Amino acid sequence: MPDKKAFEAAKQKIIGIDRQRLTIGTLSEKTVHAILKNYYEPDEDRQEIPIENYVADIYTGNEIIEIQTRQFDKLRGKLAAFLPRYPVTIVYPIPREKWIVWIDAESGECSQKRKSPRKGSPYIVFPELYKIKTFLKDPHLHFKLVLLDMEEYKLLNSKRKNKKKGASSYDRIPTELVQELLIERPEDFLQFVPLELEGQFTSKDFAKAARISQTLAQLTLNILYHMDAVARVGKTGNLYLYEANDF
Repeated sequence: MPDKKAFEAAKQKIIGIDRQRLTIGTLSEKTVHAILKNYYEPDEDRQEIPIENYVADIYTGNEIIEIQTRQFDKLRGKLAAFLPRYPVTIVYPIPREKWIVWIDAESGECSQKRKSPRKGSPYIVFPELYKIKTFLKDPHLHFKLVLLDMEEYKLLNSKRKNKKKGASSYDRIPTELVQELLIERPEDFLQFVPLELEGQFTSKDFAKAARISQTLAQLTLNILYHMDAVARVGKTGNLYLYEANDF
């Protein structure tokens, strides 16, 4: 279970108690990263530690924790250096519910926040996992998917007539830590196979059950197959037939 009290303490440390006083010039560009780093390791002496010609976000003395909001491909060098020597946990934040706030680029004035109709899904990690597929079977590599509710600030600096189109993403401020999903061993990937998929299924069936696109379902199944969470047991037309494995 998430430690809500510890998360609130990390949040207050980074953004302050009275965030209403913050202006466009004082918001951090990496607030999500900073809050999660202080949530998982409040001791700053264990943050930003040089190891093997790289800088680890957190080194506890026993393991390395990397907070990665996107672009897992940029972790390849670190993983190649760290994994032979240390357990590594990659923390990946996922916006569950999001409220959008628009910032006027000239005045710095913020609009009323508006709830986005889009909801985040744990499945969005799979395109990132694909980028480091060659490392996934290393027993030292673990993942923690962190579902957050957050406010996203967008800067109205587009030259288009409708400035909201092409607006820059300025910052994301977590408001609540909702859930943590752990991947510590290959069998943990089974949690991503929807329970209603009994027996054989295709990527089309998977997409419907998981409420994701078929393209994302195919990529997810690619990783689940690689990790032996599912088996390919045949084909129907151009689609593979899959079954969940027992560990």
